[in-house]
Amino acid sequence: MKAFVVTAPKVFEIQEVPDPVAGPGEIVAKIERVGVCGTDVEFFNGVMPYLHDGQAKLPMRLGHEWSGTVIEVGEGVDKSLLGKKVTSDVMMGCGNCSRCQDGRQHTCADRFELGIRNGFDGAMAEKLLVPAKFLHMIPEDFDFELAALVEPAANAWRVADAAKPAPGKEILIWGTGTVGLLTAQFCLAMGADVHMVGIDKKTIELALEIGVTSAGSELKNIPGGYHSVIDATFDSTIPAKLVDIVEPGGRIVLIGVDDHAAPIDSRKLVFKDVTVVGILSGSPGFKESIRYIAEGKIDVKKILGDTVGMSAVGEIFLGNRPAGLSVGPKILINPRG
Repeated sequence: MKAFVVTAPKVFEIQEVPDPVAGPGEIVAKIERVGVCGTDVEFFNGVMPYLHDGQAKLPMRLGHEWSGTVIEVGEGVDKSLLGKKVTSDVMMGCGNCSRCQDGRQHTCADRFELGIRNGFDGAMAEKLLVPAKFLHMIPEDFDFELAALVEPAANAWRVADAAKPAPGKEILIWGTGTVGLLTAQFCLAMGADVHMVGIDKKTIELALEIGVTSAGSELKNIPGGYHSVIDATFDSTIPAKLVDIVEPGGRIVLIGVDDHAAPIDSRKLVFKDVTVVGILSGSPGFKESIRYIAEGKIDVKKILGDTVGMSAVGEIFLGNRPAGLSVGPKILINPRG
């Protein structure tokens, strides 16, 4: 089968690799769509911290936002899964430690991360091997593009949930990329007034189409500060700015990660009685992500740029977005396109 493989920083090949075979407790899925994520870009560019602390190494097959159909089941797996439309969790914990037992497998010290950590091959290929226990069933009325957006939406749901949006609350989201725009939709669905700051004119306009109260390249200050502020950028200067604009007793939610550490004045956090929350994974958010999409409370396809074939992936990673794509920031791959 064909697979997109990063062999060195900014170096890639479309390789012929052996088809996966389902072992006990595993399934093989035929990949229909897989998203290009900011984490994938960090790996491609060689700046992802996991590459420098031994948790990952090149060459590697990226891709963790995916949708597909179960085509093979291993020993001990329910055969009724065959033909089912699925996606999967990214974080695959050991299942035995206290964190896994508490439902926090995304923080398991021994976890595998699909296409990210500890050598588990990702979904930028025609087929994917996954432990069946980490699958999520996709409603049959979801198409494969919609299904591939469930994972990034799960991350956004967790960000929104941590920000505690509610009617009358003012939420600031810094970053108009995929996670920022999806988080905005969740916060709006929960009744909050949402403001966004971005650097891309087209995605700023898209934010306004989604229905946010304000969006622009400059910060809008509000009296007393924001109830919650969210960093959905790759800019290490943003977290310190958020400390200054959140209201006393408010919340700062961080999901964007730069390749440089972000300095924050802890004294300001203490004197303002601020709660800071970091979001690593969408693992606890899959059910809510699927529910919000199924009930029409959010429209995840608004953030979709387009779907491209495997041959275009390398150029996208190199920053050469094909002409004629829609304005949405999320690019999906059809591995057989």
